[in-house]
Parts: sequence; structure tokens; C-alpha cells
Amino acid sequence: MTMTQNQVGEDFPRLADPFRRELLAHCYRMLGSVHDAEDLVQETYLRAWRAYDKFEGRSSMRTWLHRIATNTCLDALESRGRRPLPTGLGAPSADPSDDLVEQHEVPWLEPVPDAMVGADGADPAAIVTSRESIRLAFVAALQHLPPRQRAVLLMRDVLRWKAAEVAELLDTTTASVNSALQRARAQIEKVAPSEEAATAPLTEEQRALLDRYVAAFEVKDMDAIVQLFTEEAVWEMPPFTGWYRGPQDIGTLIATRCPAGPGELALIRTTMNGQPAFGMYMKDEDGVFRPFNLMVLSLRGARVSHVVAFFETRLFKEFGLPETAPPPA
Repeated sequence: MTMTQNQVGEDFPRLADPFRRELLAHCYRMLGSVHDAEDLVQETYLRAWRAYDKFEGRSSMRTWLHRIATNTCLDALESRGRRPLPTGLGAPSADPSDDLVEQHEVPWLEPVPDAMVGADGADPAAIVTSRESIRLAFVAALQHLPPRQRAVLLMRDVLRWKAAEVAELLDTTTASVNSALQRARAQIEKVAPSEEAATAPLTEEQRALLDRYVAAFEVKDMDAIVQLFTEEAVWEMPPFTGWYRGPQDIGTLIATRCPAGPGELALIRTTMNGQPAFGMYMKDEDGVFRPFNLMVLSLRGARVSHVVAFFETRLFKEFGLPETAPPPA
């Protein structure tokens, strides 16, 4: 016996809403855009609500929703290209003395706040997103995979589905799923950077490093800034296409291209992609500190190994960061 529309309206939100954040994380990993992911989660819930009277409970509500979300993402990816970071464009590291080149038409990879996808640990009773599964390096590497390989890798290695379950979802064979998984893992290993993001709780030494990071940038102490980075550190900043390797080049870039002087930057701490992050604000002509960029950091030991600075200031408000910051102490 099928349910009435009233029963659907009463039961569906109660049963489905607890999975919203993990579905957002799944769609974000598939698309590389928090905005696209939010739209596709809405589409997932619409499709699920329409089909709920036919849901027979042969799988869990979580599994059923993830099936719908994956197919919704695959449909969307038919008309979308990959979302790279500057390091993913194929060009060598840039000279910091070269002119900066912006390309706003590129659909750049976007960051995601931990709180939006349940990776902040705010609710210990909830099933939260693995920080490792949303780190920027991993999501950027996923962009190199064809959509169906991307789905196979995520369903098998992140969601831990059985090969037969993925085969049923994708209307293919178990052998095809295993083959796709092997190719996807090989490609991820090839394109993913060697350094690991700090996804475990920060050590006391790393917390001190982040304190020094704030202090060095807020007074624009270039000697201190250079000392923050590992020898092979990478700095990139979409929508600018160039990327920079090594503390000296990073220091030269900041010294010559950042328009702020000492005392004209303020940093607010947050976490994105399971990694330490900062909202950076710059003092304007009126003396107000307004959004400048969002920086997501990867740490190796007590040094910074990678910074992605996103110059998309509309993300500040959307990610819950204030529109202005207090002056640095």
C-alpha cells in the first residue's frame, strides 16, 4: 500500500533531514563547488520526496538518499567541466616578478567550511564527514577523474559501499566497478601532492605556528613570513593563474604584490576542508578592515607546506565570517 501525500509530507523531513550535511559533503566532493553542491542537495531532496511513497525500505534511508544524490551529481556533471586550482592547469611554477593574470571565467575549485559538511565535530552524536575526505588536495585530485570514476572512488573508498552495491547504482557489473576503482586510485596517486594536510588535532607546536602566522602577516614581517614555510611549499590564489614554489618566491610575491602595509591586515581563524584556515581582511581608505581573501593551509610538522588563497570575497558572508574585522592587536 502506498502512502498518501500527507503521510509523505509528515514522515519524509523527519527521516531525511539528518543526512543533509553528509549529502552536501558528498555532492561537494563530486562537484568541487559548495554552491553547486547546495543546489544538488536541494534537487536530491526534491527527487527523493517525489519518490518517497515508492521507498520500500530495502536499503537504509542514508543509502537511498546517497543513491539519488550520486545520480543527481552525475546528471549535473554531463554539462560541467572540472574545477581546477592553479596548480592543476598544467603550467610550471610562476616567477613572482611576472604580472599577475586573472581568469574569472575558469570555474575554480571552491573551499567548504567544516561546519557546513559536519567535519567540525560540533555534534559528537552525529555521523560527521571525515576531514581527510574533504581536504583540498583530495578534492582537487578528484577533479582529474571522469565523473563515473569519481563516483566509484567515493562510493567505495569514502562511503565504503560494496562493489556490488555500486554496480547496481551505476547499472554496470562488479568487474567494471573494480576496474574503474583501480584506475581511479592510480590517477589519484599520480596527481595528488605528496604532502599530507593536518587533519588530526593540531599539536601544540602547530598551534604556535598558526599564532606566528597571524602575527607575521598582521605586521607584514617578511623575514618571519618566509620562515613559516617548508622548502617545497606551494602558494596559489585563484582566480590568479600563477602558482609559486618555495619560501623565497612566496615571500617575494607577498612583499611585492600584496598592497597592504604593516598593520593593514587582520586575520580571523576558521577551519575549511578539514584544515586550518583564515579569513584575511585588509584596511581600506576609511580605516575599516574588509574581506581580502580566504586562506586554507596545509601543514607539515611545524611549517606551512601549502596555502590556497581564494580571492572570492562573497564567500565571507556565505561562510559565516563577519563583513568587517577588528584592527590587529
